[in-house]
Amino acid sequence: MGQTVAMTEADRAWMIDTLLALLQTPSPAGRTDAVMQVIGDIFDHFGVPFTLTRRGALTAELPGESATIDRALVVHSDTIGCMVSELKDNGRLELVPVGTFSARFAAGARVRIFIDDPDEFITGTVMPLKASGHAFGDEIDTQPTNWEHVEVRIDRKVSTREDLVRLGLQIGDFVALITSPELTADGFIVSRHLDGKAGVAIALALAKNFSENKVVLPHRTTILVTITEEVGHGASHGLPADVAELVSVDNAVCAPGQHSLEDGVTIPMADMHGPFDYHLTRKLCRLARERGIPFARDIFRYYRSDAAAAIEAGANTRAALVGFGLDGSHGWERTHIESLEAAYHLLHAWLQTPL
Repeated sequence: MGQTVAMTEADRAWMIDTLLALLQTPSPAGRTDAVMQVIGDIFDHFGVPFTLTRRGALTAELPGESATIDRALVVHSDTIGCMVSELKDNGRLELVPVGTFSARFAAGARVRIFIDDPDEFITGTVMPLKASGHAFGDEIDTQPTNWEHVEVRIDRKVSTREDLVRLGLQIGDFVALITSPELTADGFIVSRHLDGKAGVAIALALAKNFSENKVVLPHRTTILVTITEEVGHGASHGLPADVAELVSVDNAVCAPGQHSLEDGVTIPMADMHGPFDYHLTRKLCRLARERGIPFARDIFRYYRSDAAAAIEAGANTRAALVGFGLDGSHGWERTHIESLEAAYHLLHAWLQTPL
């Protein structure tokens, strides 16, 4: 079994560049073909074999010494987003959320509306129904903030429902929030949709490292990239039958009352689905301690991940979660390069450790 230096400066830069490319590729749950093409091209470039499931999830395999695929690293490429629920008589669009998030974090967002032609989209802005203080005064501060009180103002000359129909807009069109990623001088990454895509960037960086260094892991490992985590059933299919250990990589919750680290890795003990596997979580904690990786333990009360979807679908595997720190999840999100690197280091160690 080969051993490699965990992360070089070049690998770190590549991971960040890849994350930025993923963030700039819209992928609300249900409309993920474009981002999966990007991910597939990266695996192909590094010679990592992969297949697509009927639903469009991707399973790649890293070589290992075991006869069966014993391990699974699970990440998700889909994000929260919206869908058009009504073409309004005023030439604007009514929305419903795809995934779970508050309309207060959608209000003010720049968006792309995707019609059925995959090569076309229309831009717009999510606006509260009462958007102008000059017109409504204090009412802009007292209006409700639910989805029935926002609408999309599209960037076309429209004022009626018929105008929208002529543009090809329909009920069920996907609406993606524009991410506007920013990398700060202090190493923070601020963007929408870090939830999911930072995990994908970490997994791709691991695949790059192992492939370029021709590492044969102690166990054959699948990397499962799911496309419906945000709506609850991402890892319900696509896993090999013999997986003994599964680690889902997703955001850790940095907020008052939580213990997650924004500049380290978090190993949750439980979420709303229940406790994660006792033995696997303690193994991950031990690896972090032994290698000097900054980590914290936490419990997530309002959270589920691909690990839950896999277990509910009948996967006979130990399951755990590894989290990169995320402030403001499902809103304007923020993580730190050091957190992504800490998660990478922990997963790098886990994948090279025998069961």
